[in-house]
Amino acid sequence: MATDQAILPLESLVLYKVKPARVIGLGDKIEIELEGGETKRVRPKDIVLLHPGPVHSLSELVPLDGELDAAWELLEGSETTLRDLAELLFNDYTPASAWATWQRVAEGLAFVGTPESIQVRPRAVVEREQAERAAKVSAERAWRDFLERMQQARLLPEDQARLVEVERLALGLSEHSRILEALGYPETPEGAHRTLIQVGYWPERYNPYPTRCGVPQADPELPLPEPRDEDRLDLTELAAYAIDDEGNQDPDDAISIEDDRLWVHVADVAALVGPDSPIEREARTRGANLYLPEGVINMLPAGVTEQLGLGLQPISPALSFAMRCDPAGNLHDIEVHRTWVRVIRLSYAEVETRLDETPFAQMRVLTERYRARRFAMGAGQLNLPEVSVRLDQDGRIQIRPLPPLLSRELVTDAMLMAGEAAARFCLERAIPIPFAVQPPPDGNELGTDLASMHARRRNFKPTRLVLEPDRHAGLGLDLYTRATSPLRRYSDLLVHQQIRAWLTGGPLLAQAQVVERIGEAELGAANARRCERLANQHWKLVYLKENPNWRGEGIVVDLEERRAIVLVPALALEARVRLREGAALNQVVRLAVNEVDLPELNVSFRPLG
Repeated sequence: MATDQAILPLESLVLYKVKPARVIGLGDKIEIELEGGETKRVRPKDIVLLHPGPVHSLSELVPLDGELDAAWELLEGSETTLRDLAELLFNDYTPASAWATWQRVAEGLAFVGTPESIQVRPRAVVEREQAERAAKVSAERAWRDFLERMQQARLLPEDQARLVEVERLALGLSEHSRILEALGYPETPEGAHRTLIQVGYWPERYNPYPTRCGVPQADPELPLPEPRDEDRLDLTELAAYAIDDEGNQDPDDAISIEDDRLWVHVADVAALVGPDSPIEREARTRGANLYLPEGVINMLPAGVTEQLGLGLQPISPALSFAMRCDPAGNLHDIEVHRTWVRVIRLSYAEVETRLDETPFAQMRVLTERYRARRFAMGAGQLNLPEVSVRLDQDGRIQIRPLPPLLSRELVTDAMLMAGEAAARFCLERAIPIPFAVQPPPDGNELGTDLASMHARRRNFKPTRLVLEPDRHAGLGLDLYTRATSPLRRYSDLLVHQQIRAWLTGGPLLAQAQVVERIGEAELGAANARRCERLANQHWKLVYLKENPNWRGEGIVVDLEERRAIVLVPALALEARVRLREGAALNQVVRLAVNEVDLPELNVSFRPLG
């Protein structure tokens, strides 16, 4: 309550904010003296009278002991004044007892109110308040102790629950951490990641990127429809070969040759997964399979691959593309059939030793014609190092270079032939599908060495999926769609669904529906590709962290003001390295690991020699 100046004596004791003060002058404003001798001029409403005085010095306000509990028990539940309470507590009402009494009231526990009206709180309220205050003090002490343990990286088992908030930030599920803020650490996913490793909450191997990228981390669990009983062209007498990397688990394409016709057989996923079915909608959300070093997360239920993967069953249903390729590399006599095929599974390495044998030699004649035509049309070839990063059953990191095999080129061109054949088939019949198009890169230089290919890659523009056919500059094709990976990629499945609808006389999706589906699927596919890139980088760096004595070669592919960008072929890894003056493009440099920063996905190397 503000004080009336008319009843405010000189040298009285007043309360200014939460401090005692002595009135030393009256006027439009009241002059008061605070502890330490400081004086202020304040408005009457800014102070509260505690005792009329006289108070010659604030040093008179000495601490006093009173019977607080007895007074509270006597007055419990009633109302009193500062004067009466002071007399009850200290048997006197003096400036010192008034100030000592007010300090008890200001505690807000047993007494609350103003000097003229002090409420004496009931026991139940006081005991509850005491418990809450004790709990708060205990919590604050526990919090300070926890932060000290965090700084020392010496956590107790009960600290694990607190770190969930830091983990959520590290996983991209929140944007704030009270713990990191209190410690003065960066409130970023990388900062949280670093903290969790430092305190031992996460092992260095922990891969946060699937969660951070928001991708599904398990195969969909949806019931599969019964396979359709339908007429198919029987090609089981025609040898068909599914050629993949060693250990591939989702074979969805195979190749045959029949006289001068090349057949590309593709798993007939659309026979089992229809438009707008629960499985199709889930695949559309995911966009593509997720290939992680830890394993594959499929966009389709595992049972789909088990039933339809080519070569996983004695006989497989397929959507087969047949075509002839003339000496100039042009496709003609394109046919598409629903078929039965009997598939033999081989690895690229196995086929590489048999390229001069039948039927691979005949396949090569056709695919090399086609390849020559593509490169004559400006196709780009970037022979940059590639590696496979996998964790074996014992958790060991396996980094295996992928050599540029001729068998891989054979399969690649056969798949591109099928993609062009599917695009022509659909265009001629006005079947709405997503065509894959890519504008030409900036600059016309052709890469012949690592440095020039590295530079050319930066000029490449992304492939887009659109309704109107146009050129794909990187492939050297005037017309192309993706149609050979329906087990792994949603856009291929969509093409298959449209072709199947035309073959069976069913309803086609309209252009607007195709655009909507592709837009949704590309979001999921982009997240999957980003996650794969980050996860591969993570495991490469974990490998280097676990092998600090690694030594290897790097090749200079670009030069900056003080550093060189070096490509490490054995790891398909780029890094910036400080080299001596005079470094040249394509120079080979011996490297050793200097430092690995897992949260930042960064590694520094030092040159040897």
